[in-house]
Amino acid sequence: MPTAVGETIQPCPECGAEIHADNRFTIWCAACDWNVDPKDQQEKRERQEQQGARGKRGKRVRQGRLEEARRALAQRYGEKLHAEVTQGGAELRARRDGAAMLAYAIALAVHGVTAALLAGGVFCIVWGWGGGLVLLGVVLLAVAVALRPRLSGPPADGTVVHRADAPELYALVDEVARVVGTRGVDTIAVGKEINASVASRGLRGRRVLSLGLPLWEVLTPQQRVALLGHELGHYGNGDTRHGVVVGTALRSLVTWRYYFAPIPRPTGTEMVVNAVYAVPLLLVQGTLVLLDHLTLRATQRGEYLADREAARVASTEAAAGLMDQLLIVESVDVFLRRERNNAALTGARSARGTAAASADAPDGLWTRLAAHMASVPEHEYERQRRAGARRGHSVDATHPPTHLRRACLLAGPPSEAAVFLDDDRLRRITAELAGARTEVARRIVRDGVG
Repeated sequence: MPTAVGETIQPCPECGAEIHADNRFTIWCAACDWNVDPKDQQEKRERQEQQGARGKRGKRVRQGRLEEARRALAQRYGEKLHAEVTQGGAELRARRDGAAMLAYAIALAVHGVTAALLAGGVFCIVWGWGGGLVLLGVVLLAVAVALRPRLSGPPADGTVVHRADAPELYALVDEVARVVGTRGVDTIAVGKEINASVASRGLRGRRVLSLGLPLWEVLTPQQRVALLGHELGHYGNGDTRHGVVVGTALRSLVTWRYYFAPIPRPTGTEMVVNAVYAVPLLLVQGTLVLLDHLTLRATQRGEYLADREAARVASTEAAAGLMDQLLIVESVDVFLRRERNNAALTGARSARGTAAASADAPDGLWTRLAAHMASVPEHEYERQRRAGARRGHSVDATHPPTHLRRACLLAGPPSEAAVFLDDDRLRRITAELAGARTEVARRIVRDGVG
């Protein structure tokens, strides 16, 4: 008989083994891996349906093939890098290799094209004033402005928490940064994404920590320290993709590709335009793919390096626990979407006069989320590990699979914590984030996480 609320017992349709399952999560068989990754099976069916597409959908098929090639390359890089890390074939360290230097050279060439367009436009306007060159100069300047490098802007979604309002939180970030060997952040933006990141924004390179509360709230105190150590550990680890030069070049190439993309269902004149744009589009696409490939290995190495910093700051146990939580972030997303739907239903009933409005619904959101995540059974963690092993790098080519990152953390000698988040400090940080926690919870209940 079932032993817990929501638990079911049934035979596996493939091998007949007894399955003890929780009906809140995917039902699968640990003996034969039946239904261990239903999402992957669905994606395979969708890809098979797309292979017969024509016309407008044919473009998506070609893009899908490029992405599959990129993931295959990422898997080769990832498997070799994982072997180096676990077998001791090479020391994992930040370095500038030939691929990184070539990536810098290509990125500078990309920026050089924009600079040449700008210089050409100015030259035509100055030296051709009063003549036909002025019009050409204006066109060149307009193109240069349209294709200019884009610096990262402010976070699209987030409540900014200033240092004066959250001194304890900023002090924790500063302490983690000192252990990692970098400086802290200038701004912390708290949002509703199930993620966290640190980015340099604007010409002055101000660092912004984007802290997704749905992820932050489900972590233990030391796992939160590990999260900060991982994000700050990205600085100085040789990840050229996150640098200003290469990062802006990648964004420029994506913009160029957008402008050179063929016009769908073109008229006669537009067919000529598409033909003229074909060669530049191929050059841009080829350069983008090359630059992506050159930085892919450094990006994956950077993730392992950042994980190492997380373990050094918060302990190996906390860093591995963080990996476990990242495995089941889908459960966080499902729970928050259910909360959003329940709030919408409650609001609709209230509007019809059949129920009272649940104005305080956001107030207990984080408590309910923490309770839900604490109830996730161990077999769901194991399913996600097995599913991750099957997918390899097919989900995200820039990150090594989470199960490999976890294995690498546990393969080396364990690290003790250098930064501790005790109960008193945690209470002060929670109090500092009280307003942001309420605002983010309200936005999740009102708008959802997506």
